[in-house]
Amino acid sequence: MIGVRTLKTGLGATITLIIANSMGLQYATAAAVITILSIQSTKRQSIQMAVNRLIATVIALGLASVIFMSMGFNALAFGVFLVFFIPIAAKLNIGEGIVPASVLVTHLLTSGSITIALLVNEMLLILVGVIIALIINLYMPSIESELSKCRRDIEEMMYKLFMDMAYALRAQCISIEEDILYKKLETSIKEGQEKAYKYTNNYLFTKGSPFAEYFNMRASQYQVITYMREHFTKFFMCFEETEIVASFTEKVAGCMRGTITAKALLEELEELRNNFKASKLPVTREEFENRAMLYQFLNDLEHFLEIKRDFRESLTEEEFLEYKKGYGF
Repeated sequence: MIGVRTLKTGLGATITLIIANSMGLQYATAAAVITILSIQSTKRQSIQMAVNRLIATVIALGLASVIFMSMGFNALAFGVFLVFFIPIAAKLNIGEGIVPASVLVTHLLTSGSITIALLVNEMLLILVGVIIALIINLYMPSIESELSKCRRDIEEMMYKLFMDMAYALRAQCISIEEDILYKKLETSIKEGQEKAYKYTNNYLFTKGSPFAEYFNMRASQYQVITYMREHFTKFFMCFEETEIVASFTEKVAGCMRGTITAKALLEELEELRNNFKASKLPVTREEFENRAMLYQFLNDLEHFLEIKRDFRESLTEEEFLEYKKGYGF
């Protein structure tokens, strides 16, 4: 299936070529190629690239004019131009402009002369190319529905993971499905972060996005889940405390579906920890080691919930209402 970016590239190159030809520009096809190279996946990227290419072209034409008029219009002069131009462009962080600017310089080389008319022609080629690309890039299909679906998928996977953790605490074994879910969760979070980055950079006058913050929050929680999974192999006996922690883990799973808030669970966890402290001390070595592992597991759960609570408290009311459509809030 032909993608939106492919259609935009084809349309943009066609429009650019028509305009460049109607203006009577020499090397009109170069403008079309510049448009092809300038179609980006986000609006911010397009604007930054357009600016960089314009700056690079001005520098390249000026530098090439001096070198060609000093050394002649030959291959050696072009090589000397590149030796100076490429490091300058890299130093100024305008590397995107190296290729199109160098192509425009070859027009000076083949013409065998430097004239105001030719320099204006080259500047018009770059201007038409990048301006049409910017106009075409104003249309960006919304990916909010994709972000929402990705968010719901992640929360559902986390729900299942915590339910599996509760089962593992009771049965002292990890299911094969749990391991598959764990790996799939990592992939989904990374995909969500990439989509959120694209979403953010399609808005020109906003610096951040709650979507980006959300997926970063889930990435932090994923790291905590990684630590928690390490404890499963160390629970080798089932005690009363293990059952209590398993039940609490199921409540954390419910947090993924919005049945209880992270803040409320943190308060309950503190009560749970105080009850453990007030209970009788372990008698055997096995009981002692099991309780130590349970305490560490609770600490990880606490960290997991704190990440969620801090994210929720960082949202404005408007941002919260935007996200309330899904679970987990």
